Amino acid sequence: MTGHEAQGSAVMASQEDAAEAQESVALPETHGQLVIIGGAEDKEGDCTILREFVRRSGGLQARIVVMTVATGLPGEVGETYLNVFERLGVESVRVVDTARREDADDPKGLELIQQATGVFFTGGNQARITECLKDTQLDSMLHKRFADGVVIAGTSAGAAMMPDMMIVEGESETNPRMEVVSMDRGMGFLPGVVIDQHFAQRGRLGRLLSAIAQQPVNLGFGIDENTAIAINGKELEVIGAGAITIVDVANLTHNNVEELLRDEPLALCNATLHILPHGYKFDLETRSPMELK
Repeated sequence: MTGHEAQGSAVMASQEDAAEAQESVALPETHGQLVIIGGAEDKEGDCTILREFVRRSGGLQARIVVMTVATGLPGEVGETYLNVFERLGVESVRVVDTARREDADDPKGLELIQQATGVFFTGGNQARITECLKDTQLDSMLHKRFADGVVIAGTSAGAAMMPDMMIVEGESETNPRMEVVSMDRGMGFLPGVVIDQHFAQRGRLGRLLSAIAQQPVNLGFGIDENTAIAINGKELEVIGAGAITIVDVANLTHNNVEELLRDEPLALCNATLHILPHGYKFDLETRSPMELK
């Protein structure tokens, strides 16, 4: 089998799996919440998104850990978020930097995660997050604490890493093609979806559709800058200045994936599109917008 044939077969398998994929990607009610930010969130004005993360993490009693693994400037970036969270009234804010994979087994970092009520992943390069954390003691601790109720947040690269398969890199402002996007394992806090960030600002609809076509998932979330989705159980709420784009491919009537070479245009027929701004909610069980009250 040639490389192109193998790639085509793998993609078709993904599409067939998508038909059997769980319709609901809701979190268990016992789990913590997720705050997934499209990048460039306000850190100097009202700080609407970061304020909401603090509130969901326990307010003034929150114990926040800032994870700087994604960035090449951990000192500077960590200091920025430490100052923001302290300005919002959080007394317990600590920075954990895992610049090397062995740092993820440091007992001090593990203890801080054990005590945290909220964990915040900064932006940078999402590949660094998985390279340094995936399948480490810190990875296990994060998932255990998330299952216990800790709030996990991430911005930009920290948003991209949330699914079990993440977008590593890809073209912006282009039509959907299989070559547009590269995927790799994510951290798996929200399995069964694809997430892209800086969405409207960088014209990433084409690459989100390309990513969905390669995975056995029904839902893709494109999150604008200074915008976030907060997920609590089955409820997704939009927060911030922009909007989110939700692509649902559960009811596709046709795609041309089987026929494609990597550089040829993708066809997806009968995909559903939702655009939701601040205050709107989405039901992850029924995959439908919720009525505003």
